Amino acid sequence: MDQSQAESTEQLRLEIQQLKQQLREAQQMTALGELMSTTTHEFNNVLMTILNYAKLGLRHTDDATRTKALNKILGAGQRAERITNSVLGLARNRSNDPEPTNLAEMVEESLVLLERELTKYRIAVEKQFTTDKPAQVIGNQIQQVLLNLVTNARQAMPNGGMVLIRISEDTVAGTIDLMVRDTGTGIPAEALPKIFDRFYSTKQGPDASGKGGTGVGLSACRDIVHEHGGKIKVESEVGKGTAFTLKLPACTKEQLAPASAKPIVTLGIPTSSPNAASA
Repeated sequence: MDQSQAESTEQLRLEIQQLKQQLREAQQMTALGELMSTTTHEFNNVLMTILNYAKLGLRHTDDATRTKALNKILGAGQRAERITNSVLGLARNRSNDPEPTNLAEMVEESLVLLERELTKYRIAVEKQFTTDKPAQVIGNQIQQVLLNLVTNARQAMPNGGMVLIRISEDTVAGTIDLMVRDTGTGIPAEALPKIFDRFYSTKQGPDASGKGGTGVGLSACRDIVHEHGGKIKVESEVGKGTAFTLKLPACTKEQLAPASAKPIVTLGIPTSSPNAASA
């Protein structure tokens, strides 16, 4: 290969890398737009609760009614505070440099943003956090992957079900593992090797919420995890559900900041599914 060919190849590589980055940013903006729509609707619900109970308290002078009204207003205000903190969490760590990230806090923030959608489709959530050690990641990017996986899990359970989110440490691999398991329809064994292919999808199109069917979500998730030096694995059994596991680099002692992650309660460990694939 002469110098001219080498320069052309390098230019093409840079252009492809730039296009991938632009695609990812477009996907992030799409996901952010969907979340903002959901969050705005939820804020309207909170605001209506505050206004209605404020009017109730003004109309009635007895202590019992006013106490009830004030408690409802306080609860709605606290709900609004949690939503605001979760939205602000999306804005953190938008640099290209990984940093120690508390995955448990990231999960909690993400679930606040998805709470209304999960409740609407009768999806229960179980959390199992077995480690308080942070991962060395770009938190905003991993949160995008988590939101995608939880949304996919919800779509796999059209009649309701349960999502299990587990955080654990693999000391042998040096990773913090984030798993999202659903009790949905599952993925056929023959489809598992293809689900991370760009534009491949097991969905027929967007569901009633307008989400799904493009085939770019899991491919983008895989790219993000790989760029962190991690892996994404999938286990699934038709009729029983699917589990995605992100194996993310754990913080080393040198990387770990003095302000470490908050202690997390250790809970049980789920079983795995027989069919598996990784990327």
